Amino acid sequence: MDTKIKDRVVLVTGASGGIGAAIARQLAEEGARVILHYRSNAEAARQLQGEIGAKRSLLVKADLAQEDQVIDAIVRARTWGGRIDTLIANAGSWESREVPLHRMSLQQWQRTHAAVLTSAFLCLREFLKIVARQKRGNAVLIASTAAIFGEAGHADYAAAKAAMAFGLTRSLKNEIARIAPGTSTYCGGRINCVCPGWTVVPRTAGQLRPLATLRRVLATRSLRRVARPEDIANAVVFLASDHLAGHLTGQILAVAGGMEGRLLWEPSEIDPTLALG
Repeated sequence: MDTKIKDRVVLVTGASGGIGAAIARQLAEEGARVILHYRSNAEAARQLQGEIGAKRSLLVKADLAQEDQVIDAIVRARTWGGRIDTLIANAGSWESREVPLHRMSLQQWQRTHAAVLTSAFLCLREFLKIVARQKRGNAVLIASTAAIFGEAGHADYAAAKAAMAFGLTRSLKNEIARIAPGTSTYCGGRINCVCPGWTVVPRTAGQLRPLATLRRVLATRSLRRVARPEDIANAVVFLASDHLAGHLTGQILAVAGGMEGRLLWEPSEIDPTLALG
């Protein structure tokens, strides 16, 4: 099915990572012109641009938690593309160690919120300024199932992603519709959110390798398979297409194999005398 994304200018933040790279590749396959943002992994970003082609892509380096760098990156992106039709707000990072909140430092909390939530705010703010001038545009925010179910040991990340998924998505769907109103030939400005669950990318591959962990992860979902980056990318491309998803906005889509929650206790940890007493 034709997405009608051909020649659209799309900015993908965090494009050097596993999910971001898959999204960028899929958009390029649909004919989009793609701005590939990265923060530090220049080698991966250059390799991705080599796959897509230098004529159809632009590399942009920026720390998205820094206001001046975001403004500069958006200006360069718009200058190159002439416009920006879609923002894929994918960039973000988390502390891989499990740190309960009562042991979490203020520095970790602030660092995670800067990388996840402040970066999304700054990119969306500058993008919406462009949308207001163009009277067109859409965005897809990449959150996490941690936003829906929570994540013990990662409350900082879960809180930041929940703010993206619920606070930003549901507020901005109304704001963007006002600055990019629908017409007889245009659906109107839209914002949606994708919440991936566990996905096989270099950052998580090692964590998923132990059989006990894999079983625990799969026990929470209907489909007994861990997502691949392409699974996330396909959902993002669908939502980015005004042709296919023109009447979808403010939606939060979990791409997680039918995940319903997480096991809190192993069977061996349950004391039936207490459970039934």
